Amino acid sequence: MSVVMPVPDAGVLARREEIVDALRAIVPGEGVIATEREMRPYESDGLTAYRQLPMVVVLPATTAQVSGVLAYCYAHDVKVVPRGAGTSLSGGALPLGDGVLLGMAKFNSIREVDFENRVAVVEPGVTNLAVTRAVEDRGFYYAPDPSSQIACTIGGNVAENSGGVHCLKYGMTTNNVLGLEMVLMTGEVIRLGGKHLDAGGYDLLGIVTGSEGLLGVVTEVTVRILQKAECARAMLIGFSTSEDAGGCVARIIGAGIIPGGMEMMDKPAIHAAEAFVHAGYPLDVEALLIIELDGPGVEVDELIGRVEAFRSARSLDSAGRDWRITSSTIARRQRRFALRCARATVTGSKNRCRHQPEARELLASRRGARSRAGSLESSSAISTSFGNQDLRKIRRLPSAEPLIPSMANSAQLVRRFGVPSGLPVRLSVLISQRLESPAISRRENKMRPSGAHQKL
Repeated sequence: MSVVMPVPDAGVLARREEIVDALRAIVPGEGVIATEREMRPYESDGLTAYRQLPMVVVLPATTAQVSGVLAYCYAHDVKVVPRGAGTSLSGGALPLGDGVLLGMAKFNSIREVDFENRVAVVEPGVTNLAVTRAVEDRGFYYAPDPSSQIACTIGGNVAENSGGVHCLKYGMTTNNVLGLEMVLMTGEVIRLGGKHLDAGGYDLLGIVTGSEGLLGVVTEVTVRILQKAECARAMLIGFSTSEDAGGCVARIIGAGIIPGGMEMMDKPAIHAAEAFVHAGYPLDVEALLIIELDGPGVEVDELIGRVEAFRSARSLDSAGRDWRITSSTIARRQRRFALRCARATVTGSKNRCRHQPEARELLASRRGARSRAGSLESSSAISTSFGNQDLRKIRRLPSAEPLIPSMANSAQLVRRFGVPSGLPVRLSVLISQRLESPAISRRENKMRPSGAHQKL
């Protein structure tokens, strides 16, 4: 179904010259644009599939001028469309052939920065990124960061309730606006909120934010500024399916971890972005998660470890069987599978018997560790106990051609051998080399889980 622009009101167009003259009296000088060529840049916003010249463009510079324009249009039944930077993709600033396009580009000053109360008072024509630039020398920033933040304005952000990558943790525009000065369609100037956190009575700020200019024209905005986090680290995690990536997101949020930002890319998006910007994205995965964790350094380190565990654990395998998502389960899989590889070497073909003493030594050391310390129940304990010495012993075992460490190899291990995806990359590669050897490939069926509760 195609969308067409509204048919202009012929009666309003017949009064065009009269309307333009009246508006020039309210906004003198170059504040009124009425020629076709000069109005051409305003025929569309970011949704460029739809274009239409406005009847007239007005560029006020003061709140009094905005009030005068709206009062006149209200009295003479003329439509008004407010416009910021015109970056919207929702059609919120598309002009009307029988309406006044009210451009707010001249409202581009930062009126006040109050670091004690952590707020900034800005005009609606100030760009989103300019707010951060104005306060970053003191270690502060403005949290909402839409992709067009270098060009989009605060007034447009309020009209559209813009978000951005970091809205997951720090909220949308509605969560970061504390006060407004707004002109109603009648020309009346009102104030909502202020520098305080919450205003009494009805949440009128919540109604205005996201209303796309239908309730009034904003002429001043009081926004919250935040102190920059001590540490911010990004993680790039690949998955063999988009479903696994979505499951990882659910597990992270379900565990109460709120990243500073989290975005998901499927395979077509990965290849398109890599071909354009050459960011170094892996091309052998079906989905990517980009996760940003911020806060105190110690907290970020802890959260990264927890996210790694969620990445490794899977709620269901390809056969629909339950794989319990606990650190002890991950640890047991890693330990048992490593020992199984050693046993397979001991019982392997005769031409590998020269390596049997090393494999037996590894088995004996693991049995001794179990008898002395009992079963290990955390992945961190496994990382410590199954350390470099044991890895060196595995490296001396015969192997096939080296495999490149990648998510594809991990996915191959999961599909072919039932290997848990929680193994560290270096251990996964070593084990994959052992599994690809002919002696172990013949034992493939015996190494797979055979029941709903039989795990590695």
